[in-house]
Amino acid sequence: MSTDTVVEISNVWKIFGTDPQAALKAIRERGLSKAEVLSEMGAVVGVADVSLSVNRGEIFCIMGLSGSGKSTLVRHFNRLLEPTAGKIEIEGTDVMALGPKELQQFRNQKIGMVFQNFALMPHRSVLDNVAMPLEIRQVAKNERMRQAAAILDIVELGAWGSKFAHELSGGMQQRVGLARALAANPDVLLMDEPFSALDPLIRRQLQDEFIRLSKILKKTTIFITHDLDEAVRIGDRIAIMRDGKMVQMGTAEDIVMQPADDYVADFVAGISRLKVVHAHAVMQPIEAHVTAYGPISADAPRVAENENLSTLINTAIDDDNPIVVQTDGKDIGVITRSDLLRTVIEGTEVS
Repeated sequence: MSTDTVVEISNVWKIFGTDPQAALKAIRERGLSKAEVLSEMGAVVGVADVSLSVNRGEIFCIMGLSGSGKSTLVRHFNRLLEPTAGKIEIEGTDVMALGPKELQQFRNQKIGMVFQNFALMPHRSVLDNVAMPLEIRQVAKNERMRQAAAILDIVELGAWGSKFAHELSGGMQQRVGLARALAANPDVLLMDEPFSALDPLIRRQLQDEFIRLSKILKKTTIFITHDLDEAVRIGDRIAIMRDGKMVQMGTAEDIVMQPADDYVADFVAGISRLKVVHAHAVMQPIEAHVTAYGPISADAPRVAENENLSTLINTAIDDDNPIVVQTDGKDIGVITRSDLLRTVIEGTEVS
């Protein structure tokens, strides 16, 4: 594990059934599919040989349709589920090697979790709910209330500390759930479809709030979602799961422009490329363009390699010249109107 890697899991399997080890042996030796394992052995493969790493401060989105294994996978990070096989390391700690007391302490100090259902205690005030992780840690009452109040201010609910959960809207309750997870100052934040039960407008507002908080707190976050738009908007990297397997992992641009298979291509077909695709993925090498068309005009517009497709299109509308892409002030590529049209219509990368 590198110094910048916070979470690393290797070859994790989770098989549900009466004899998961026998099922795993059959898969490894006979190459049984998920359906064959269910038919022959009555076992369900929840996670199949998944490996991934998450870097410090990164928002890593794991997504897939219902039954893909994404929520099952995330519950292995803090051992709410025990893997059938594999290795899990967080901040260099072998999570599988922890005894019951060590695991309890690890969960309380290292991991924060936000669920889809807000899971607030109805008999406790908002402030008491947020302070719960610190109470479990036996922090003195005055200090835990001070820290809880400070976190409530960060999520902009400072005035609601004395209220109870039923007095808050769904979006406010979810912010309380997020504040509670943050109160213990965990190294890793696990978020399992935290906004999916909310109305679209409130959901988008909470996405904005989470993005704002992420910039302030820089928490390493594993974010589970079935919504590609949400993953693209929030995630630094995205992993797509299907039938318990990791199908593709990369930036939103990687996945949209270079889908690993037909399943991923269908998955991303409806996503707008305007904010996802950047100049470096669309451009032609500058040498090839000069060879074919001659020198580039000094008046040609120039953009950075990370400029998004929406800006590139507006630039092309305003200027008839090809767009020159630069990095560190050096011309590295060229984008024509044809390149832009092909990218918008087909989503193909220009070679």
